[in-house]
Amino acid sequence: MKATLAPNSAAARDVAYQFHPNTNARRHETVGPLIIERGEGIYVYDDAGNKYIETLAGLWCVAVGFGEQRLVEASSRQMKKLSYYHTFTHKAHVPSIDLAERLAKMSIIPSAKVMFTNSGSEANDTVVKLVWYYNNARGRPEKKKIISRFKAYHGVTVASGSLTGIPLNHRDFDLPIANILHTTCPHHYRFSHEGESEIAFADRLAADLEALILREGPETVAAFIGEPVMGAGGVIVPPETYWSKVQEVCRKYDILVIADEVITGFGRTGQMFGSQTYGIQPDIMVLSKQLTSAYLPLSAIVISDELYQHIADNSARIGSFVHGITGGGHPVAAAVALENLDIIEERDLVGHTAELAPVLQGGLRKFADHPLVGEVRGVGLIAGVEMVADKATKAGFDAPGKVGAMLTERCQDNGLILRCLGDTAAFCPPLVIQRGQIEDMLGRFGKALDETHAAVKAH
Repeated sequence: MKATLAPNSAAARDVAYQFHPNTNARRHETVGPLIIERGEGIYVYDDAGNKYIETLAGLWCVAVGFGEQRLVEASSRQMKKLSYYHTFTHKAHVPSIDLAERLAKMSIIPSAKVMFTNSGSEANDTVVKLVWYYNNARGRPEKKKIISRFKAYHGVTVASGSLTGIPLNHRDFDLPIANILHTTCPHHYRFSHEGESEIAFADRLAADLEALILREGPETVAAFIGEPVMGAGGVIVPPETYWSKVQEVCRKYDILVIADEVITGFGRTGQMFGSQTYGIQPDIMVLSKQLTSAYLPLSAIVISDELYQHIADNSARIGSFVHGITGGGHPVAAAVALENLDIIEERDLVGHTAELAPVLQGGLRKFADHPLVGEVRGVGLIAGVEMVADKATKAGFDAPGKVGAMLTERCQDNGLILRCLGDTAAFCPPLVIQRGQIEDMLGRFGKALDETHAAVKAH
């Protein structure tokens, strides 16, 4: 539904004064915003009272659903007690201490240490600095290159935006910066050779990675970063054996493995971390989004003891570790995170996700025969439905993203807020979703998909 832009309305004031991220600014001046006023569970409501299923949990993040009073109360209690303090220069507060301990013990990294920032972008930006600092501390100033993947998403700051492997995120921003490399995207449907199995495809991708390392010189390559499941690049699930083979290459050349768990952390794949689902043994984990269910901004970087010891030694050598974020480990955000993790554990949302995964994945796969659908993919409660112009050749549409935009509009008309990544519809509902709600969501999506197909045929 499009805003009327009546004079002095919220929509008109938005257009007049607010500059939106990830938005066509000129188009926004015409159509205005959909203004969301409140949320409850898996639903959000606009300022006209219309109710929508939020199929992407906001931006992949609201695990425990909207309007969870326990998080509101946790925030209020902490705000009354200590509304803000930092963790610079030997200062601390109990919420960040408790959360660091909890994450370190939850982590699959032994003897882990935790540092806090505000967002996934900030966290990955900090990780780049940590990797560089670590290698300087080890007397390896040339070992600085970080390998990401085409279609990866790791954020939008200068460094994290460079790690991102989506061309539109680089265009006209003068990205990527030096020392950031990209290797083959692990999307079997799009990039495998004819007749190539998932295992053979994984072999080839591991060989591509090794060839890149050898071309650059192993002594110059510091780290490999990857999402266990690629999110904003199109919900790309790794092919069988991919992660074991990539890690084998990294270990061979003393290259750190960084797991970007910003989307997959805290139950999304049916296990607490996506790294557990795919057998990843990272040196660094990056956490955010579902850490607080995005009720407040918070992210965490979890590093191995081996990294910490070198970083700590170097901070002693030069006098300090001179990096930090004003709001990193904010006491109110940390208190909310602790309560959020309590809810995830008490309600067994990880087990709930594993139980309901077949309902979502099986239900979406019923659309595989739809004339617009090329591939359905996913794991746990995250999935993508890729639309194509020709199912036989997998050819995309002449204007990439146009059909995705059409589907998004028709979903909204059918009471679904859905995000299309180009022409791939992404699903990542709150983990609290129930079986009947998934079936309702699938029914509305099917109707919108049929309407989109009719519109495409009419054109």
